[in-house]
Amino acid sequence: MAPIWLLVGLVFFFQNGFLSSGISTNISMKPSEVQIGGIFTFNSSIGKVAKVAIEAAIEDVNSDPSVLGGTELKLVTKDVNDSGFLGIIEALKFMESDTVAIIGPQTSVMAHVISHIANELQVPLLSFSATDPTLSSLQYPFFVRTTQSDLFQMAAVAQIVEYYEWREVIAIYVDDDQGRNGIAALADKLAERRCKISYKAPMKAEPTRDDIRDVLFKVLLTESRIFVLHTYAKSGLDVLDMAHYLGMMGSEYVWIATDWLSTILDTNSPLPPETMDQIQGLLTLRMYTPDSDPKRKFVSRWGNLTKGSFGLNSYGLYAYDTVWLLARAINTFFEKGGNISFSNDSRLNEIGGRSLHLDAMSIFNGGKLLLKSILGTNMTGLTGPVQFTSGRSLVHPAYEVINVIGTMRRVGYWSNYSGLSIERPERLYTRPPNNSVSNQKLYPVIWPGQITQKPRGWGFEKKQLRIGVPNRVSYREFISYEGGDSFKGYCIDVFFAALPLLPYQINFKLIPFGDGRNNPSCTDLVRLINTGVSMILKLLFFTLKVLLGRSFCSPF
Repeated sequence: MAPIWLLVGLVFFFQNGFLSSGISTNISMKPSEVQIGGIFTFNSSIGKVAKVAIEAAIEDVNSDPSVLGGTELKLVTKDVNDSGFLGIIEALKFMESDTVAIIGPQTSVMAHVISHIANELQVPLLSFSATDPTLSSLQYPFFVRTTQSDLFQMAAVAQIVEYYEWREVIAIYVDDDQGRNGIAALADKLAERRCKISYKAPMKAEPTRDDIRDVLFKVLLTESRIFVLHTYAKSGLDVLDMAHYLGMMGSEYVWIATDWLSTILDTNSPLPPETMDQIQGLLTLRMYTPDSDPKRKFVSRWGNLTKGSFGLNSYGLYAYDTVWLLARAINTFFEKGGNISFSNDSRLNEIGGRSLHLDAMSIFNGGKLLLKSILGTNMTGLTGPVQFTSGRSLVHPAYEVINVIGTMRRVGYWSNYSGLSIERPERLYTRPPNNSVSNQKLYPVIWPGQITQKPRGWGFEKKQLRIGVPNRVSYREFISYEGGDSFKGYCIDVFFAALPLLPYQINFKLIPFGDGRNNPSCTDLVRLINTGVSMILKLLFFTLKVLLGRSFCSPF
């Protein structure tokens, strides 16, 4: 009888998860609870909102037996306090505790590192706030972005730049994965519209005021006045404060802040009056979530959840939907015969895992099936339709275009479907897509300095153009020098009439050439360009020799 019982025991052992990679431990096919982890920063604008939203979603899921059929989600959250190192440590701890999925991490920098751990141990990461476009690559199969990618946000910025007929922008950004890769996406999207980044101004992740001042001093030496500020909430306001101090928030300046600014305004409003005064006239973006009854109910419920201590931002809505997405995916996982079991990773033992206690970490055997269930989920949440494309992006990416006047004033929408529009994106989805330039539209914007006229976006305050004007004896009806800084004539009138038509401002000085008794030499006048003269105003008849020396515009 003993051999028979031994055989029965071995069959039971193999059926319940023995794998070639190591020894397995099992939970029942339909356990009473499933553990998931959460990694984010509790005291940040995004993290504190997400924590409340995620906990509310866990409560809602567990109170609805139709979602998981009696199984409950057990959430264990870890505060990493903006530390990449702590994020790695907490992720490793989760891998020791039979965790089937992790909500987070909050930042793209952490996501790049932790995704390697998730890949090895086959535990899906679902991040509601890591927006770095490169995280969508095949390098990170177990990373799932449950919010919008910065690829779409930068497409929106590029289309705004084109809409206002600007051609060059300056990018001010944090020099980390999220900042660099976001700006790289912006450069690509601008190039598609024959625009470009004329200057890149990277900053430290946690810059001091001196660091910010040094960066902005360099920016002041450039000619473009269109600034795209892609940073984090805690340093973004410091940049704008220093820009205001340096006189970079007046008329003819344009600031386009990515959605970090709308996140602050949604979460911490009202900001101090002096801060609000400094950011008037800016443009910012906010992830668009369509209006719905569930969203309205959750918004009205938010005050009770937080005791009115802070507001609800878009990331909170995506964090809430992330929990429901995961719950429905886990239910699908069970329906497809998934079993929650874990096995040792033999490769960790081979590299001395026992001395480092790496042998405590285990592979989630059902990780691939759960990942497939997550990517195949199709539901409607607080943020609208929650469904993934073949490229693992959420369907229907869209943003609100916000003008900071008083608080926030929406001037339109951007969608990947039809570009800029004053109509809500869901209405556009019922029509054929139209991304033509003539179809783009936004409401009027009030710019920095309280001006309504579109800024030209260019300035030459640091470079004065020296324009040579021949002091002729003949044809004085075309050009005549009257002494001092006074010039008259048809060419002068045309020059000053053309200035307002330029898409930028120029700083110039008219310089007479010649003694006023003889007509100056055309050849000598053209050669002055090599000595610092930037332009020549004259009705000239050039010889071939002179034409070969310089390029000229068409005559009027």
